[in-house]
Amino acid sequence: MSAAHVGIVWNPSKTERQVLETAFTEALSTVETPPSVSWHETSVDDPGRAAAQSALESGADLVCAAGGDGTVRAVAEYFAELSDDSRAVELGVIPLGTGNLLARNLDVPLGNPAAAFARALSGTARLLDIGWADVELAAGGSERHAFAVMAGFGIDAHMITETNDELKDRAGWLAYVESLGRAVSASEVIGLRVARDGGEAVSEEAHTLIVGNCGTLQGGITLLPDADPSDGELDLLLLRAAGVAGWADTLRNMMWDNGVKRFLTRSETAESSAHTAHARFTELTIELDEPRVCEVDGDELGEVSRIAITVQPGAFRVR
Repeated sequence: MSAAHVGIVWNPSKTERQVLETAFTEALSTVETPPSVSWHETSVDDPGRAAAQSALESGADLVCAAGGDGTVRAVAEYFAELSDDSRAVELGVIPLGTGNLLARNLDVPLGNPAAAFARALSGTARLLDIGWADVELAAGGSERHAFAVMAGFGIDAHMITETNDELKDRAGWLAYVESLGRAVSASEVIGLRVARDGGEAVSEEAHTLIVGNCGTLQGGITLLPDADPSDGELDLLLLRAAGVAGWADTLRNMMWDNGVKRFLTRSETAESSAHTAHARFTELTIELDEPRVCEVDGDELGEVSRIAITVQPGAFRVR
């Protein structure tokens, strides 16, 4: 169904409004009846929630989030907190950031705002789940954040904190590769207790814990092969590799067991190994022996000592 009013939430640090206006005008050729449009700018202090609210108050039935993963996450979080009536409003993703992880997992065109706008204007909407992370900060206090793609601690979080911002601006997602070596050295194995779906807490050891609503990273790397953003569940990956042998087993598990072998056998369930563990859940509680930096959709939250994860099925509609 065509939108009657499009509210464009845009991050001015990612591009100029005129660039987006030109791309949006080009995309209008894909619809029979051009919608009305309003523009809602994000700020450093508010990456998208207030702009999304402004878009809805302007009468938008399609809100396009034009920015990076942080902008998309903020708009999706706002939608997820609304009543069920908010599902009449649909989200379009216009990827302008470094990772663009939700866009990658939904096959939204990258590097082409006009094509992304066309997808949003004429695409079919689907319900997507969203994850919620309630974290207890090591410095005191607690916070609650939504994530549309992934959250966790370890290598992924350290890659974010170790990545040079200037290099990221110049090299895009390849800047994360440069930080990988430092991230590995910063990710030591620690003890933790994990309780899944109301069960008893189980003692584990890991340097990386990732929960995901989607499973694909930059470069087409599939980290969570079972992840489906519309199945009402989240996926868990624990990595506990230490030393050359451990990393060799981890790579074999990711590239062979859950890559080529899975494709050849048409297996529907991810395989674990001595140094990796896969699981699925709707509720997860993690208590850490030592605080670790946590991230949600690429945004660093600081060091945390406890994380409670839940899933909100069908939280919002996205084209």
